Amino acid sequence: MATINVRQLDDEVVNRLKLRASSHSRSLEGEVRHILECVADDDMAAKRARFLEASRRLREKTKGRKHTPAEVLIRADRDRGHRDDF
Repeated sequence: MATINVRQLDDEVVNRLKLRASSHSRSLEGEVRHILECVADDDMAAKRARFLEASRRLREKTKGRKHTPAEVLIRADRDRGHRDDF
């Protein structure tokens, strides 16, 4: 495995990376590794494009329909006692 040293990173960039790493339960090194792996994955742009297209089609299919807000569905489920399963 190779090692890369990155010099002269702005302190604010490092702080934001640390916060991001913490929110993903990773070390700073692990978060940077994950970011680099994602960026290096040439297929990531294609996956994103497919996801966005699928989202667009779903929005079009459900356009004009009445939707129940998620918090209402979650509350109803919890009121039925399903929360106890966890």
